[in-house]
Amino acid sequence: MSTYTIVLQPSGLACEADGDSSILHAFEAAGIELPNSCRNGTCRTCICRVRSGAAAHRIEWPGLSFDEKRDGYILPCVAVARSDLVLEAPVARRVVWDD
Repeated sequence: MSTYTIVLQPSGLACEADGDSSILHAFEAAGIELPNSCRNGTCRTCICRVRSGAAAHRIEWPGLSFDEKRDGYILPCVAVARSDLVLEAPVARRVVWDD
């Protein structure tokens, strides 16, 4: 199974993802928070733009318009990495756990 590096801009936060888990899940496992809600591709809360690399949606038509898909937007809750990726996600942040 391939493993890909995904970097969020402008924060520079990064994680590793396999080609089977959603991009959102990969970031959560790495302690990085992306805003999200429905986790099924309809609410658009997690929308990001691909700056470089390739991703694929696990559902046929996620909650994106044709123009958004053409312009490189993805919904990480239902998308998987197909290569190393750089995503535009200005509100991503590292989760800080209280001890």
